[in-house]
Amino acid sequence: KLTGMSFRVPTSDVSVVDLTCELNSEATLKEICAEMKAQSEGALKGVLGYTEDKVVATDFRGDTRTSIFDADASIALDGTFIKVIAWYDNEWGYSNKCLEMVRVVSK
Repeated sequence: KLTGMSFRVPTSDVSVVDLTCELNSEATLKEICAEMKAQSEGALKGVLGYTEDKVVATDFRGDTRTSIFDADASIALDGTFIKVIAWYDNEWGYSNKCLEMVRVVSK
């Protein structure tokens, strides 16, 4: 099960996604973070970012990736209930994604 929301933070651009997940099987936050990091460096490189830094919204201004997983802000409420946080630039990043889509469609 997934429940989530995205909200704008008080900056000219950059938003954050707060995604709450109920998992079918148990997983630790450490395991989830490791998988997010692996995906950000592998199959989803350039699409998914990963950070363990202490960050604020303006740190992601101008970032073209679809979202950046914030390991430091994500939490495990128990073995099957987690909350993950991801940032994205909803202006520049979105514009870049539109251009990527145009390139794909035009082929």
